[in-house]
Amino acid sequence: MGRAPRRRAAAGVAPPLLLLLLGTALFLGRAAAYGGYTEGAGGMTDLQKHAAFFDHNGDGVVSISETYDAFRSLGFGIGMSSVSAAFINGALASKTRPENATSSHLDIYIENIHKGIHGSDSGAYDAQGRFVPEKFDAIFAKHAKTTPNALTSDEIDELLQTDRDPRDYQGWVGATSEWKILYNLAKDKEGLLRKDVARGVYDGSLFHQLVKERRGSGDK
Repeated sequence: MGRAPRRRAAAGVAPPLLLLLLGTALFLGRAAAYGGYTEGAGGMTDLQKHAAFFDHNGDGVVSISETYDAFRSLGFGIGMSSVSAAFINGALASKTRPENATSSHLDIYIENIHKGIHGSDSGAYDAQGRFVPEKFDAIFAKHAKTTPNALTSDEIDELLQTDRDPRDYQGWVGATSEWKILYNLAKDKEGLLRKDVARGVYDGSLFHQLVKERRGSGDK
């Protein structure tokens, strides 16, 4: 079996992933390290794992500097990383902040990350941030018309149009940002976003793989 086409580097990609999208140094499965949820309580949802990539020190809270560092680790420049960090933390901090929180008002709390889920999306996360395989499979079954189990740029545009809720302008922006950056981060040399690669964004494993590839290629 031949090797899958190599993905392009992330440098210069825009716009930013929402921290639903949408981490940098944590490895998957380290659920017990996060404040507010433990493996004994059922572990982390896929959305929490996704967000945990940004939580460098593993305290369950993502500061704006940690978001910045995460984007830098993925190959983004100083300017884009700064804008992305401000956008993401500014959008999600107030939605995830507990009432008794005393830290910065720009901190994102991973245990409440599901409260940042927006409308006009594919439904691949449920209301609690758990991955819904049937919804994810339906994306490719419906829209992957050119190549089975892969999406072109035009097919992603079609997907975004189909998922839009009427007058949900904030949801439109969030969904468009997420899918466009995912496509640019993870498309192969044929310009295709493969299903198995896209799956990795939902639990953050794609981000860890991209960082590993950058380090292996000598990028800093």
